[in-house]
Amino acid sequence: MATTTKDTQEIKIAILDLYDGQPNQGMRCFQEIVARYKISNHVNLSYQIFDVRKKEEVPGTEFDIYLSSGGPGSPIDSEGSNWETKYFNLIDQLEEHNQTTDGPKKHVFFVCHSFQLMCRRLQLGNVSLRRSPSFGVLPVNLVEGGLQDVIFEGLNDPFYAVDSRSWQVVHPNEEQFKATGATLLAIEKERPHIDLPRAIMAVRFNEYFVGTQFHPEADPVGMTAHLLNDEKKQQVVDEHGEAKYHEMIERLEDPDKILLTQTTMIPNFLDQAILSLQEA
Repeated sequence: MATTTKDTQEIKIAILDLYDGQPNQGMRCFQEIVARYKISNHVNLSYQIFDVRKKEEVPGTEFDIYLSSGGPGSPIDSEGSNWETKYFNLIDQLEEHNQTTDGPKKHVFFVCHSFQLMCRRLQLGNVSLRRSPSFGVLPVNLVEGGLQDVIFEGLNDPFYAVDSRSWQVVHPNEEQFKATGATLLAIEKERPHIDLPRAIMAVRFNEYFVGTQFHPEADPVGMTAHLLNDEKKQQVVDEHGEAKYHEMIERLEDPDKILLTQTTMIPNFLDQAILSLQEA
């Protein structure tokens, strides 16, 4: 259920762009979700975009909510780089704020590349290169933690999401999950005919930080453009076969597939974050 408010106090969102200047659909989708949410919930929202990798732009802690995007390339090779050091300094400051301040907490949603960076940082699993890229509209399975998490409220199990990754996080480190207080929420669909570990698809890192390997911001418009691209089509056919490719095209028109995920998950996150701000 959406949160509504008549308060005039502005709620500020920072959208962290990790696409490194490469063309993408993600940034458009984030902006459209925030714009729709503002109108449908009558909330005084504003957002600002920061080019984290290309321009090394990183905000301070003055924002209320942070949306951190996916992006290209290795989530390992950037270790020690200027942009990543600045990025993790921000995360450290937000965590410190949440632990030491009685006032409003800072909520962060990490997607794909950002998610992989956080998993690497917290050593929650093995961050590794896939045998071949995964791309398409694919089912995601909730585990016990996910069944109880508000960001999945209104979704089915399994639900459908856009998966686009050359890298992945596998072999959850249970000791690190316990040590950091993180909760496993969702995993890759089971493939009994393939003897490979199932990827971690969603994690709640703490009460205020949550992340997904898949793209909950993706919409049918952007995904159609991708799937009609010859290179992307070949990726799907190589990984899943011709029949599965055509099935994905059909899924784009199904309101219970990625459109439901896009209109549910990040809005649920915003509901939770804004309610937290109002209560504070």
